Amino acid sequence: MKNEELAARLCRVLILHSSFFISMYKEILKQYWGYDNFRGIQEDIINSIGEGRDTLGLMPTGGGKSITFQVPALAKEGLCLVITPLIALMKDQVQNLRKRGIKALAIYSGMSRQEILVTLENCIFGNYKFLYISPERLGTEIFRIKLRKMNICMITVDESHCISQWGYDFRPAYLKIAEIRNLLPGVPVLALTATATPAVVKDIQERLLFKKENVFRMSFERKNLAYIVRKVENKTGELLHILRSMPGSAIVYVRNRSRTKETTELLNHEGITADFYHAGLDDATKDIRQHRWQAGESRVMVATNAFGMGIDKSDVRIVIHLDLPDSIEAYFQEAGRAGRDGNKAYAVILYAKSDKVTLNKRIPDTFPEKDYIKHLYEDLQYYYQMAMGDGLGCVREFSLEDFCRKFKYFPVPADSALKILTQAGYLEYTDEQDNASRLHFIARRDELYKLRNLGEDVDKLLQIILRSYTGVFTDYTFINEDSLAVRNGLTRQQVYDMLMHLSKMRIIDYIPHKKTPYIIYTRERVDIQHLQIPRSVYEKRKERYETRIKAMVDYVTTDTACRSRMLLRYFGEKNEHNCEVCDVCLGRRTKEAPRKIPMDELRNEILQVLAKQTVTPAGLAEQITIDKEFLLEALHQLLDEKQIVSVDGILQLKKVIS
Repeated sequence: MKNEELAARLCRVLILHSSFFISMYKEILKQYWGYDNFRGIQEDIINSIGEGRDTLGLMPTGGGKSITFQVPALAKEGLCLVITPLIALMKDQVQNLRKRGIKALAIYSGMSRQEILVTLENCIFGNYKFLYISPERLGTEIFRIKLRKMNICMITVDESHCISQWGYDFRPAYLKIAEIRNLLPGVPVLALTATATPAVVKDIQERLLFKKENVFRMSFERKNLAYIVRKVENKTGELLHILRSMPGSAIVYVRNRSRTKETTELLNHEGITADFYHAGLDDATKDIRQHRWQAGESRVMVATNAFGMGIDKSDVRIVIHLDLPDSIEAYFQEAGRAGRDGNKAYAVILYAKSDKVTLNKRIPDTFPEKDYIKHLYEDLQYYYQMAMGDGLGCVREFSLEDFCRKFKYFPVPADSALKILTQAGYLEYTDEQDNASRLHFIARRDELYKLRNLGEDVDKLLQIILRSYTGVFTDYTFINEDSLAVRNGLTRQQVYDMLMHLSKMRIIDYIPHKKTPYIIYTRERVDIQHLQIPRSVYEKRKERYETRIKAMVDYVTTDTACRSRMLLRYFGEKNEHNCEVCDVCLGRRTKEAPRKIPMDELRNEILQVLAKQTVTPAGLAEQITIDKEFLLEALHQLLDEKQIVSVDGILQLKKVIS
């Protein structure tokens, strides 16, 4: 009895403990977000991570992922580390949290070393609740040193499918998260994603070192979203027709950067306000265009897949794909940006027969032959004049355009080859990194005072630089032209022109802001005879890529299965009902719908059938597809008029028995 009483008491304590935290979570939700209750699986995820269990949450776009880590983090002592590749999301969420009076910070590309140091120190001493950071920053020495001094209460891994080589968007930097876990024993992990197949779900948990499997799934079904595939040859004509027929905000996805500009110019010429967006634009331009679109000043955003992740606009009425994505995962995420307000929305693919060929061509572009990869590796060594055995730890700025021009490569397969070499462990090929402007004084301090005729504005600019930044005479220092312009009462362009002038005069060495990819050698240069590309990096990944391509082709070429059910089945979700709003379901309903014809025409059709054969009313209904009540009415008329008769339930023309 004692054991039973103890178990009962323990059970009561656990219930009280659970009730207390549920109540506290709801108070936090109400205080900061104004909601009375959680929705979907939010509460289940929050309770799980709140109890210290490693947790994976599968939630579709717009499912309220941020609530699942922000609420439990606010209920805990310490800092929540949020790992995400999305700079737009970092900035947006930090801004939103600060508006609610919650202390949050972010570290992303473009920040100076000093700014990063200050941010990390604030996380140690400033009682902050959230630090957003990109996975690439996890491996830096400065971050790991400071991390040991932080009071981390939980780790959130957003876009967690990026850690899986089985996934469609694998990023090697995510593998560093396991190392971070080893530095923070006992700190639970919350992994979140909107797109994961069953194989990826399992892989995420293994790679994030979950103590035991623990998954919460929200249905990926979007009842308000109609999936449409339009088979057309004139895509631009169909695009204009759709946008003119349907009001509301729209996103048009295309494959490459040049197509974003071409399509935008077409739309603007046709009187449809549009902007374009891709990864090659500078941050200021991206922010301006994103703001214009979100505010409704431009109706359409024409973009590559660089746009959309972390963008919070709930009233997008239509997402149109002019070009096919190379995976169902990518399509589902991009299409899911429509109708996040719960109102009716459309996800439309414009498909031409040539698209299948174009999509399959991406396989050799993404996985060029191994000999090609080895020769590119060799040419890279000549590009940097890297001796055999050298290279380990070397960091080099890299221009793909310049490299391809010098060694006669096409950019797309060359880019893919560098990514495969990254996977194989020979180097790290980074995406474009935002590098803030830097300057270093060449002239000595005492020489500055002797300079004459520089002009009042230039003198003032020099004084502001000297007051604002330290160490400018000993080393390069990161600067911010926008800040200098505001303090000097000038435009950014004027500040830039003055700094360039001072640089030409050899007073300073000025390196303006630019976007630069890097090649980082993770091991010494090897002879191509000894360069090994493992099966797991090449053959296995190529097979998975081919499978994803085939799934995408099957999706657009199939016209017999409900589109929503096809998508859900791909993600391992069984759905027994059709959506009734996709093009396939609507087409089936149209075929199955009874015809509507005039009564005279129907009567003649019945007489024509009976002129050839006698038939039962049921047999007649099989031959004449029409509303049953309408058919019965026509039969009654013909029987009353004695044009036809019924003998033992068999319908015949009157003349047959006369």
